[in-house]
Amino acid sequence: MRSGTVKRLGAEEARRQIHGPGEIAFLDVREAGQFGEGHALFAIPCAYSRLEARAPDLVPRHTAPIVIVDDGDGIAERAGARLMDMGYSDVALIEGGMPAWAAAGFPVYKGVNVPSKVLGEIAEGVWHPKMLKPEDLAAWKAEDRPFRFYDARPPVEYAKMRVPGAECLPNGELAHRLPVIAEGETPIVITCAGRTRGIIGAIGVMLAGHAGPVMALENGTQGWALSGGKLERGNSAAPYPELTDAQRDKSRETAMTLAGTYGLELTAPVRVETLLAEPEVTTYLLDVRSTEEAMADPISGSVHALSGQLVQATDQWVAVRNSRIILLDDGGMRAALAAFWLHQLGYEPYICLLDEAMRATLKRLNSLEAFKARPKSPKPPPLTTIDPVRARYCVALGEAILVDMRGSLDYRKAHVEGARWLVRPRAERLATALAGKSAYLVADDIQAAAWAAEDLRKAGVKDVSVIEGGHAALVKAGASVVGTPDEPSDADAIDHLFFVHDRHDDNLEASRRYLAWETGLIAQMDDVEKAAYRITSPNA
Repeated sequence: MRSGTVKRLGAEEARRQIHGPGEIAFLDVREAGQFGEGHALFAIPCAYSRLEARAPDLVPRHTAPIVIVDDGDGIAERAGARLMDMGYSDVALIEGGMPAWAAAGFPVYKGVNVPSKVLGEIAEGVWHPKMLKPEDLAAWKAEDRPFRFYDARPPVEYAKMRVPGAECLPNGELAHRLPVIAEGETPIVITCAGRTRGIIGAIGVMLAGHAGPVMALENGTQGWALSGGKLERGNSAAPYPELTDAQRDKSRETAMTLAGTYGLELTAPVRVETLLAEPEVTTYLLDVRSTEEAMADPISGSVHALSGQLVQATDQWVAVRNSRIILLDDGGMRAALAAFWLHQLGYEPYICLLDEAMRATLKRLNSLEAFKARPKSPKPPPLTTIDPVRARYCVALGEAILVDMRGSLDYRKAHVEGARWLVRPRAERLATALAGKSAYLVADDIQAAAWAAEDLRKAGVKDVSVIEGGHAALVKAGASVVGTPDEPSDADAIDHLFFVHDRHDDNLEASRRYLAWETGLIAQMDDVEKAAYRITSPNA
């Protein structure tokens, strides 16, 4: 239920608050393509098309201050109203959106996960991890030099492409399983798709105490391709190596040493309960174990976030700046490494070991008033369904129009002839074009479609339904399919980021542009942004 109104801030005041000492969630409610073409450094992507589903996890406290930015097109007003309907009480928007932000002279960044990439670039300059050139890696392989070679990305990314011979073992897991994978002084080489995960991974293995050389492959898979190397595609990640009890103890012992060396807090069960019971402080509860472990042994109330990915893409899980983050892990190494980096990003991390006492405490969370009061995704408004055969009949009579809500690239590839493409922020524009006709939605995500349908109804469309079975059902019912490679146009396909999007598909020029962008991030920053990082040095 809404209480109060959405406040309005100028860009200067908004930036002052965003870089202040208190909690604040800076949500960019534009779509992925708009965000990636230019956003503020610490803006969190929370597209309006997925707002109701994403906001509760990103901002898990109703009273946390929220600042919204859009493209100066009125979407922030709609998003702010929705957030207040969801129970958030302190919501403001930036007048004029990102155009006003840029006009004020504040830095604007392309790409995604930029705060984490900046962290990696800064860390390289402080820690100076060794870099292995692609040509030298090729020489090592040719001479059968003994070394271990790991890809620090998660399996879904590893599947797309890898440098030949690289084994999938993501950051966090790599250091945790170090007692299994590399004994003595065996050299370890770590790669990713570009730069920062290789850098972060190499530093992590160094922190885990590997006795031998640790190197990052310079520029990762893209550097390998630019040097003339071929990438292998369609890869399957092997199961992660299992630790013996003794190896698990070794990993935990090393994690505790790491935590002690760098002042990272190991949290007792009673402290966890106290942290989560405080209603005026935002505290995230994140399970940083492997996907397989989290699925087999789910922790009620927690959100799963792979240790390495949490560092690489913090803005996918955490929106509230200066907040607390409790990291759940049975061994401790994955949590300790995540805490090491999250502290440098400005958060207050806590390492939480999943022993019997901690599990008993976590089971009691649902009895805590503050925990029970956490935001939840609202139930979508009702949305009627229509049989695809009847839908085609009504369209043929001129009574309705098919509205395709799948991704813009899916629409370009194949859509039912005559269907109009829609992304939720453009609902009002489409409502005018419908001219009183019914809208039959073709959707993969029914919940997102239900919220878009609500916007269409508010814009004056009286009859909105979703087609049972979506696009596939329409095709099965005999609908003709067409492809439109240029429709929607790149400018209209705001759900897709075109910035060097094909760098992993053998477009070497896109790879060069990407690497130049990544290495140039620090130069874009102003002093206010640089001061937000709390970089730890090797001799801390």
